[in-house]
Amino acid sequence: MPGKAPEGALGEAADKASGTSDEVAGQAAAEAPELCEGGEHIDRVSGDEPLLSARVHRPADLLRLLIGVFGIACVLAMAAFAHGTTAGLEEDISKGTGQTPDVFIKLAGLISSIAVLILPVAFAIERLVKRDGLRIADGVLAAVLAHGVSLATDLWVSDAAPETIRNALTQPTGGGDLTDPVHGYLAPVIAYMTAVGMARRPRWRVALWAVLLLNSFTVLVGRQTTPFSILLTVLIGWTVAYGTLYAVGSPNVRPTGQTLLAGLRHVGFRPVTAMRAEDVPDSADQRDRGRRYFVTLEDGPPLDITVVDREQQAQGFFYRVWRRMTLRGITQRRSIQSLRQALEQEALLAYAAIAAGANAPKLIATSELGPDAVMLVYEHLGGHSLDSLSDEEITDELLQGAWRQVRALQSRRIAHRRLVGDAILVDRSGTVILTDLRGGEIAAGDVVLRMDIAQLLTTLALRTGAERAVAAAVAVLGPDAVAGSLPLLQPIALSRSTRATLRKLARERSQREREAVLEASQAAREAKASEAAAAEATPGGRKAVRAGKKAEKEAIDEALEEAREEDLLSQIRHQVLLIRPQAPVEPARLERIKPRTLLSFVAGAFAAYFLISALTDNGISQLGQAQWGWVAAAVALSALSYPAASMSLLGFVPEKVPWRRTIMAQVAGSFVKLVAPAAVGGVALNTRFLQRAGVRPGLAVASVGASQLFGLASHIVLLMTFGYLTGTERTPTMSPSRTVIAGLLTAAVLVLVVTAVPTLRKFVATRVRSLFAGVVPRMLDVLQRPQKLITGIGGMLLLTLTFVMCLDASIRAFGGGDRLSYAAIAVVFLTANAIGSAAPTPGGVGAVELALTTALTFAGLPYEIAAPAVLLYRLLTFWLPVLPGWFAFNYLTRKGAL
Repeated sequence: MPGKAPEGALGEAADKASGTSDEVAGQAAAEAPELCEGGEHIDRVSGDEPLLSARVHRPADLLRLLIGVFGIACVLAMAAFAHGTTAGLEEDISKGTGQTPDVFIKLAGLISSIAVLILPVAFAIERLVKRDGLRIADGVLAAVLAHGVSLATDLWVSDAAPETIRNALTQPTGGGDLTDPVHGYLAPVIAYMTAVGMARRPRWRVALWAVLLLNSFTVLVGRQTTPFSILLTVLIGWTVAYGTLYAVGSPNVRPTGQTLLAGLRHVGFRPVTAMRAEDVPDSADQRDRGRRYFVTLEDGPPLDITVVDREQQAQGFFYRVWRRMTLRGITQRRSIQSLRQALEQEALLAYAAIAAGANAPKLIATSELGPDAVMLVYEHLGGHSLDSLSDEEITDELLQGAWRQVRALQSRRIAHRRLVGDAILVDRSGTVILTDLRGGEIAAGDVVLRMDIAQLLTTLALRTGAERAVAAAVAVLGPDAVAGSLPLLQPIALSRSTRATLRKLARERSQREREAVLEASQAAREAKASEAAAAEATPGGRKAVRAGKKAEKEAIDEALEEAREEDLLSQIRHQVLLIRPQAPVEPARLERIKPRTLLSFVAGAFAAYFLISALTDNGISQLGQAQWGWVAAAVALSALSYPAASMSLLGFVPEKVPWRRTIMAQVAGSFVKLVAPAAVGGVALNTRFLQRAGVRPGLAVASVGASQLFGLASHIVLLMTFGYLTGTERTPTMSPSRTVIAGLLTAAVLVLVVTAVPTLRKFVATRVRSLFAGVVPRMLDVLQRPQKLITGIGGMLLLTLTFVMCLDASIRAFGGGDRLSYAAIAVVFLTANAIGSAAPTPGGVGAVELALTTALTFAGLPYEIAAPAVLLYRLLTFWLPVLPGWFAFNYLTRKGAL
């Protein structure tokens, strides 16, 4: 209609080159509004706004789900172990409400029963009138699931739960029955009202809690339930609701382009077009940065808009929680910030950066876009990000310009905390501008400021090399400031995207080294083959063959030395040390706790609990009743395992290694297993021992890898063989072929899953390729020496045999010798050994004991015999050798053998 401009339209097209705002500005200028017949502006739609996903999975919903599950576990634990408390609480409530008039109780029960059904229906009608049917569907689904969980809980409590839990959750009725542990109607109502979002609306929230409190009061006073039953009902409804919301996703309430334009008009701007200034974030660091828009105005320069909503604000929540827990001395922003807190923090940092003299985007307006989003309006900055520049465009002057901006921030103790390539903008005149100040800090500490220097050193070195990056930093900051950042130059102090890039470079570097070694090995083998053929006709043929092998090893070492490259962080340290040789290089300890340490602590606590329980229940009392002849036999078999382990290692080492010291190294491994997982400690110790014995590092790793590979193959073959033999014995507890068939089917399913999933297939292929790159050539060397091969395989078989016989002797020491065959004991040992190798606890503590006891009991051995037998076996093979292992470890260390 002439004379009337249509409602604001959004022209939004993804800019494929992230960070290039010049192209966006040019495209928007080409799509400037035209004049209609009446002379007024018409908004031009330059493209369809990318469709937002209809549903989103909120991390906050997952967090509430986990809290609810934890709450349910706590309620059940209190009901199980605090029976006196629950009984006393019920008695106190009964006495306190005993004088309540019966008429009042019945009236309150009638009102609450009607209201608890009418309230959800009324809210559903209100939502349907406002065309919000998706929320109602979510609520109905949550109610159905909550009803199912309630029924399942009722069945469990009535049929299988401990008596203490049953007494805490139920009340006896007049007919001799029990009340329901979970209210079958109240839990679905709570799940429904939580899923539809009634708690976020004040009036409905007041009505909801009034009805719930009234209903709880009436059923408690009427002795129709217990306090723990009501609490469990509320938690089940609440937990199921958030589990449903996280599984199916919540309706997306992110603001659209029309909302953005309306918000700009509300703060006094007259927008014409808006265009997305970047595509989907390609790294984890960028996911909570907000959506960027380029907006043209009718009467003024263009604007850069950042829109932050609750979904983007929650991105990376668990990562921030983990960093806050595990890093020491580093202030992290709150794991959960309100939108207003995020807006105020970014505004404060923008003003502080400009006041410090740094080039930063100028903030000119802020506004809320409804209850779930905010926008920040900046003056438009045309330019390109550092990541989008070519190598030729990154000059030394540009590098020094970036360091000058950091110097300006640090002069006022402002930390940026994210100095990566896409946070450094270069405008048309070559001026460097720092963007993405949202994660920064005011009044930052020295550690955080030095982390900024380390981060920018790495960011610039990734593009220009370590030498140029360090030279530019020294020219602006001075050598002392740069040298002071070396202790912080470690992956844990860098951004997630930078760590991912460094890992990728490390993989490429390792691949180049492997290819160089393989090429050198192949060329040396071809030369050796031709020389061997020529040497057969000469009298000194053997000397020529030995000389050829020596030449092959030298060629491999030379190729490995030529292909070896320093990692980027080492290159940066080297450049800084050339300027300040006395600079500290010892990495600062930033981690408060490592994931492996936490896992080992939890598993170790479980293992200690299991061991103490076994000792206190029947272990110590029955050890005194053991048959000492069989105990002596078990001790001898345990001692025999160390020569067997030495044979299994030396059989895959063509070089000459002292036999006695190898046995001592295996004894020292008993001490190492106490402080490292079983699958890690022995491998590291054997590799170190071989290197100290004169075997080159690459060949030492390959020898240990070949031993491990043969050990895995023999383990699988022995497990299947003994499993079949056990099945053919037709014992009452282990059927003839089900064990083998189940194992084969499980292996087949795992192979199919790995083959079908691309990520798993790539992971396995990469690991197998790296294994064969180093191990297979070593195995070929061993195959040329039959005596060595027989020693290695014989040692593995002897090692398995000694452990199986030691376990058998331990069982016979307590009178269980005739109950199980050697084949069954072998299956039990091999299974438990595999579980112990995979366990993260030192020496497989806890996992091995539990697996052995469970497997022996399943095989038909009474628990009264299995528990002390396993305890004796582990004492002889794990705990008692620790002290001799400590002496052997110290001796070998003093002699330079470790």
